[in-house]
Amino acid sequence: MGRVIGVNRMAELRKSWRSCRVVFTNGVFDLIHYGHLKLLQDCKILGDVLIVGLNSDASVRKIKGPRRPIMPFKERSKILAALEPVDYVVSFSDETPLKLIKKLKPDVLVKGSDYKVKEIVGAEEVKGWGGEVRRVKLLPGHSTSELIKKIGKLSAL
Repeated sequence: MGRVIGVNRMAELRKSWRSCRVVFTNGVFDLIHYGHLKLLQDCKILGDVLIVGLNSDASVRKIKGPRRPIMPFKERSKILAALEPVDYVVSFSDETPLKLIKKLKPDVLVKGSDYKVKEIVGAEEVKGWGGEVRRVKLLPGHSTSELIKKIGKLSAL
C-alpha cells in the first residue's frame, strides 16, 4: 500500500534509491476508475517504485474549472495510495508537475497515449538526465469526462 507524503520527504527518499528504477506519472485522478487503475498498473511494470504526482484541489480548479475536482485531494490521494501499483502519492499545486519532476528526477516519465511525447511536461528534462519517456495505451471509453457524462444522463432521467 502506498503512502501520501510531502515533496521534500519524497525528494529525500528519491536520493536514497540509487539502484531502483523510479517511475513517475501525474494527473488529477478525479473519480478514480478502471482506466486509471490500468494506467497505474502499466506504469508499475516499467520500474521498481511508482510515484504519482497528484494535482492539488486549487490546481485542478485552474485546469478543469470551478466545478472540479469532484473529490477533494484528501480522498483522491488516499484512494490512489491504497491501489496496489502505487508506492507514493505527492501533491503539486502548479498547473503542471514540471517543478516536481525536476526535483524527483524520475528514471521513467509516463503519460497516456493521448499525449504526444513533445506535449508531455518534463519530457525534455527527463531525457536530458538519461531517463526515458513512455506513453501507455489508454482504455477507450474510460475517462473521468465520460464517467461524468454518464452520471449526468442518469440524473436527468
